[in-house]
Amino acid sequence: MILPPTRMSQEPKPSLSYRDAGVDIDAGDALVERIKPLARRTLREGVLAGIGGFGALFEVPKRYREPVLVSGTDGVGTKLKLAFEWQRHDSVGIDLVAMSVNDILVQGAEPLFFLDYFACGKLDVDTAAQVVGGIARGCELAACALIGGETAEMPGMYADGEYDLAGFAVGAVEKSAIIDGRSIVPGDAVLGLASSGAHSNGYSLVRRIIERAQPDRHADFHGVPFADAVMAPTRIYVKPVLDLIRSVPVKGLAHITGGGLVENVPRVLPEGVGARLHRDTWSRPPIFDWLEREGGVAHAEMHRVFNCGIGMVVVVAAEHAAKALAHLRAAGETVWQIGEIVERAGDAPATQVV
Repeated sequence: MILPPTRMSQEPKPSLSYRDAGVDIDAGDALVERIKPLARRTLREGVLAGIGGFGALFEVPKRYREPVLVSGTDGVGTKLKLAFEWQRHDSVGIDLVAMSVNDILVQGAEPLFFLDYFACGKLDVDTAAQVVGGIARGCELAACALIGGETAEMPGMYADGEYDLAGFAVGAVEKSAIIDGRSIVPGDAVLGLASSGAHSNGYSLVRRIIERAQPDRHADFHGVPFADAVMAPTRIYVKPVLDLIRSVPVKGLAHITGGGLVENVPRVLPEGVGARLHRDTWSRPPIFDWLEREGGVAHAEMHRVFNCGIGMVVVVAAEHAAKALAHLRAAGETVWQIGEIVERAGDAPATQVV
């Protein structure tokens, strides 16, 4: 019987380390140290233990009598491809936070804490720190704590210089104060809060139009570089809308994300009613005019893909509309009354933009 050669009969093999395999533990440790002061700026009541542990601890504030936890998760999508190409890493973290906290806000929830997931092929500490700096800034704007997260370095999974992001937000609302849209009736007023641009939706189409038009990203575009208009971070509506909820009975809220105005507003409407929106009642950022013109995008498609200048919709009784508008404007928001709730018959569209 012939036995296979043993390891002792072979040439000694060089010792391998994790760094040889493409993972730099020291870089990960350096990033954690860079993140800690950013996270400290977001601390708020309820944080018991944050960055550095296996799990983050948070105590629901005792001012809640019957707290209901509301959670949301999202990413930034293909807007990241432009961030890689244009080296714009400082604001996509704000986008990441905004997409989740604005979603849980719709049910009246106060965001309590946020966790992020940053994945890359090779960790560049400076780039990652820029991204997390944006996440921390988004958490400050939303008054929620950046309580933890994960950085994953996975050689071979991502192209050089690329990464992916995911975010997770948890908030709380009193059980009796949950906003679910069930009280919305014909005659109610529909208000629209201005967006900062395309936010984080429709960027597969945005990128296709940019590839076709080949604009100079440094050129002036209505007072800002073109790239600034395209990459403007998603507006975070948490503070002004929570303040509004405490002052005016709000019947419904809709965060205008993927699916645009026509697919997001119906998500908060009860059976038998629809929303009629008047597109001449609000101003949209110039980037939408450029996208529509350069891409030859139809009006209906624009409203189905993009927010078209409205990032958050608020539904209130008609008699509360003036007070709500004044309240939001006093908080620094640009807001318009953009339509009304109407009866919906048969298979009529749930949202009409006329």
